[in-house]
Amino acid sequence: MNITLILRAVIILYTLVFVVFLVKDCIAHKEDFTKKHLIANLIIGAVTNFFDTLGIGSFATTQAGFKFAKSSPDETMPGTLNVGDAIPVVTEFILFLSLVEVEPLTLVALLASAAIGAYIGAGIVTKWPLKTIRYALGIALILLAILMGCRQLNIGPFGATGTALALTGAKLVLGVIINFFLGALMTVGVGLYAPCLAMVGALGMNVQAAFPIMMGSCAFLMPSCGIKFVKEGKYDRPAAICLTIGGMIGVFIAYFLVKKLPLDILIWIVIVVMLYTSFVFFKDASKTQN
Repeated sequence: MNITLILRAVIILYTLVFVVFLVKDCIAHKEDFTKKHLIANLIIGAVTNFFDTLGIGSFATTQAGFKFAKSSPDETMPGTLNVGDAIPVVTEFILFLSLVEVEPLTLVALLASAAIGAYIGAGIVTKWPLKTIRYALGIALILLAILMGCRQLNIGPFGATGTALALTGAKLVLGVIINFFLGALMTVGVGLYAPCLAMVGALGMNVQAAFPIMMGSCAFLMPSCGIKFVKEGKYDRPAAICLTIGGMIGVFIAYFLVKKLPLDILIWIVIVVMLYTSFVFFKDASKTQN
């Protein structure tokens, strides 16, 4: 059995454990589920995960969607993002895993470090007050906007054109450490795709290797921290379920029906939306009592 089959089997089993926690919690709190914001959140889930499958990421766009639609509270947004997008991202990982054959030790080490970082990070974020969460989300969006802008302009590590499919020695250790922190940052709403792509380029790897690495990192870390958020009850249950259902639709449409889409203009629009949403988070945070 090769590493691709093993990873697919492991992530499916791991996700089933996450699903058990999620379903049990939702049944225990079935009174939370109403038709309020149902359509809006289903559309947000479908659209953001459609673009996530194309490599844009979903966290920033989902945050923007929630803010504009006023369909999910800020204080539970980190948990809602990680719980709601977990299953769609796992699906993406399963679909994209065979895109390029990354060396097994490198792939497993990077995925494991991200998952551990996310689980530890979730334990910290669930204790943050609303004001801190809003500031964290605002900062996260600015950082992501800068990273996406650099990616568009091929600045810094985004301009690197390495060919390696494996990391060894100091580079492997550095990659594991960086991905650990990227996993932890996911729990405050900092999407992993752009910084992971930068890391892959900076370490001299083939840029296509970023897809199984970044999608795999998210696939393993989101159920990990998702379980933590579910156990703490720090997520918007109806919104998370809408993200999951709508997200699955978006993933399959993007993967099976869309072969090519001009993304340059769209990404610049997303960057502008991210900056505006960041401003809204800061504005709301300044009005929030400690």
